[in-house]
Amino acid sequence: MEANKLSVLLSAIYELLFFHVSILTMSSSLSPAVKVIGTRFSAFSHRAEVALRLKGVPYELITEDLNNESALLLKHNPVHSKVPVLLHGERSIPESLVIVEYVDEAFDGPPLLPADPGDRAAARFWAQFLDVKLSQNVSARVYYVHQQCFRLIWLAIWMDGETRGGLREGGEGRPGQLEGKRFFAGDRIGYLDAAASVLTYWLAAMEEVAGVKLMNAEEYPALCRWAREYTSCEAVKGCLPDWDQLVAVYAANTDKFVLVAKTLTTFGISKA
Repeated sequence: MEANKLSVLLSAIYELLFFHVSILTMSSSLSPAVKVIGTRFSAFSHRAEVALRLKGVPYELITEDLNNESALLLKHNPVHSKVPVLLHGERSIPESLVIVEYVDEAFDGPPLLPADPGDRAAARFWAQFLDVKLSQNVSARVYYVHQQCFRLIWLAIWMDGETRGGLREGGEGRPGQLEGKRFFAGDRIGYLDAAASVLTYWLAAMEEVAGVKLMNAEEYPALCRWAREYTSCEAVKGCLPDWDQLVAVYAANTDKFVLVAKTLTTFGISKA
């Protein structure tokens, strides 16, 4: 008798577990696919990828050739034809910072933006300050850097030593204070950390190619410590490009980068 009761109980537990697994499988299969059109060599594609990884969202990276835009990219970002683009089911979301905010709102997981409205506004302000806005001369295929912060960095890397002095003039406006904090968001990586990530791995690669050192520990100890902390995070390391390949890509494009810097100075854009 007891054996029969045990058998019935085990059978009921099995059916319950089977039903639970079936529901989870069905729910997973119904979730819209998440894909990123981008490239590991782009710091802006990295923003999208790291946001998804921090949220624990599985995704597929569709690698884009930046010198030969695909039909898929033109279809999903016809306005700018730039990476990254997030594909979430039938939705197409372009622009890296827009993607980070979308990921934060659309998926469960640790929040990327602060809960306090004032802190959220401050994070967005500094992210826009750091962001690179590019406009393209289509016929000449030359991109112009519009944000003052990155104009200074770009000129400091790819122009002569006299021009590099301008970086320190604008260096006082760095995004908030890192002293006493591991990341801009506090103890974990958040929205502003993702926005500023170009100042880590990618800036270091450009410095190596150009033979300069802009962000050194003597002048910017907190930023350098933050950069090390950021690139040591497992979620971040999973979407960093191979270092040697990144350096090789920058080295191959040095003439183009110098041309952009000269264009900025020729038309007085560096003073805007």
